Amino acid sequence: MVFWDEDHSPVEILEDFMKSRQFTIFGLFAVLLGLMPAAPLTAADLLPPQQPIQTASDQLQIKLQDKSFTKDFAQITRYVKQVIDPHTDFDRIAALVLGKLWKTATPQERERFKDEFQTLLVRTYSRAFVEFKDWTIRYLPLQMENNAKKVIVKTEVLQPGKQPVSVNYRMLLSNGQWKAYDIMIEGVSLVTNYRTTFTNEVKTKGSLSAVIDSLSKRNAEALASKNS
Repeated sequence: MVFWDEDHSPVEILEDFMKSRQFTIFGLFAVLLGLMPAAPLTAADLLPPQQPIQTASDQLQIKLQDKSFTKDFAQITRYVKQVIDPHTDFDRIAALVLGKLWKTATPQERERFKDEFQTLLVRTYSRAFVEFKDWTIRYLPLQMENNAKKVIVKTEVLQPGKQPVSVNYRMLLSNGQWKAYDIMIEGVSLVTNYRTTFTNEVKTKGSLSAVIDSLSKRNAEALASKNS
């Protein structure tokens, strides 16, 4: 399944993809780390791989109550980055998204791509933080073997009057902490789809460096327009 064409950037492709699944871009990133649980929960009520999702949820829900805070996009992006950083393995995500390109990338290209891709996810998630509403999340039973290092945390996103949407998180135990490194919506992986789009972008633009430059420019323009 490919969601790419030469006239659109990875960001636009992702947006079109999500619309085609009747699940908005805001919904995707609003559930990336579980903004709203279906019932009052604390991290202590959940198993360790589920706890980072709930911890981020608790922090973000508090900020949602402050309407003045949600009007300052620069402040929102800083806060969102602060909240999701400890619970997301951006190093692994960047490597998985680039796939074979990661192996041939220079150390500088790897670092630049990771930074710009993280900025892309954070700013998109920040838009969701401001604009989403009426989301609830239901945690499904977690199948986890003893001493497991990787698990899939399964959830369903609920909206009034709509069918539940399956949203699953690939979690990895790293240095004693569980972190997300992929999200799957209705069985479709965010990492896999971004890998397809960036691989084709490199073919079109001629180099990974050119793709990173384009992503950097798009991020800067998006942040500037939000902050103006």
